[in-house]
Amino acid sequence: MPLIEEALIQCDAVLFDLDGTLVDTTVVVERTWRAWAARYGVDAEAILRVCHGRRTIETIEEFAPAGVDPAAETAVVEGRMMLDTDGIVAVPGAKALVAALPPDRWAIVTSATRPMAEARLELVGLPMPGILITAEDVPAGKPDPSGYVRAARELGFDPQDTIVLEDAPAGFKAGHAAGAHVIVLATHLAPEALAAENWVKDLTALSLEATGNGALSVRVRG
Repeated sequence: MPLIEEALIQCDAVLFDLDGTLVDTTVVVERTWRAWAARYGVDAEAILRVCHGRRTIETIEEFAPAGVDPAAETAVVEGRMMLDTDGIVAVPGAKALVAALPPDRWAIVTSATRPMAEARLELVGLPMPGILITAEDVPAGKPDPSGYVRAARELGFDPQDTIVLEDAPAGFKAGHAAGAHVIVLATHLAPEALAAENWVKDLTALSLEATGNGALSVRVRG
């Protein structure tokens, strides 16, 4: 589907991805994976086509040469990502949208580890949600929907009554599989890669409007 020009969506809660959705970490992710690919002689472009939105260990399991310990290598890669903060910023509109949401109506579902997620939120000045689902909290990473299903249920809502905000194919597939209304942010994907999705440029396209029935009313302007 094309860029959303205007829509008004009612929901019970908003579920955010983190990297690329609330916090733009694209430069760090790409820098880290290119260095890792060079170390092992792996095709960096192949990694970058699929790594966004996935747990680090799943990318390593797919691309690491034989004999590499995925768990140990994951610790190394994530350690480097934790130390590399140059270029990390909040996605435009993130602070205003989160500030407008009631604390019990939003959550974050991320493929990052908990320490990394907390560090990145603190780095860009975003608040910690009451519910933060991280890589350690799910049996399988995105595109498995379990993270979004769990977040919705911990908030007390049906996943089908939530909006999922995502930026990567693994993430928006997870949102669809959970039954949520998915809106994709074009923070690093080209419009042609989003042809099958409802998408906006960034979070400045979203705002809250008052509603008298207890639901959230999200205005989307592309």
